[in-house]
Amino acid sequence: RNVLRIGLCELLFFDRREVPPKVAINEAVEIAKNFGGASSGRFVNGVLGTVYREMGEPDSNAEPLKEELAGAVVYRRLGDEILFALVHDIFGYWTLSKGKVGEGEDLNLAVRQRIKEEIGIDIEVERELGENKYIASEPERGKVEKKVRYFLARALGEELKLKETGGLDDARWFKMEELKDLKIYDDIKKILVKAIKVLSAEQ
Repeated sequence: RNVLRIGLCELLFFDRREVPPKVAINEAVEIAKNFGGASSGRFVNGVLGTVYREMGEPDSNAEPLKEELAGAVVYRRLGDEILFALVHDIFGYWTLSKGKVGEGEDLNLAVRQRIKEEIGIDIEVERELGENKYIASEPERGKVEKKVRYFLARALGEELKLKETGGLDDARWFKMEELKDLKIYDDIKKILVKAIKVLSAEQ
């Protein structure tokens, strides 16, 4: 908590020319890792990154970097029920697993590899569902425009093994009726609704 308070003070009150926001965040993260462990560093990075985004960057008019990602609505059938694999981020939202796509990389292969890397499960990609775009502010790179293409994918196993990252802290299976009670981003809800319509039509 003290590390987080120090980081917030540097971001909010110190002269940015003397203590650049990215330096303040990095220093706070390193201190948190040394005294609290990797999970503490991820938490501090997430909180301070959010504050940094809300404050706006010094060069806010600069053209953002662009990044392409691929993600999936991963599902499996259990009798007459359909279960969906969602990941939980440090901001309290349940969302879809995704990952960066390399330049020239095959999308079908990329989404299978990224899902395997992030939640430890093999999938069979069935169809594309749509895409969304959003701007993220990252301490190291600044503003990044991210375009994510989402696919419907059938899980080839049951066990989820979340990769340790700075932005996610849980991965679980949910029944369709449980989704309505979860905190989910609006653009992700639209992708899930489309996936549910496709799967319902197949039954």
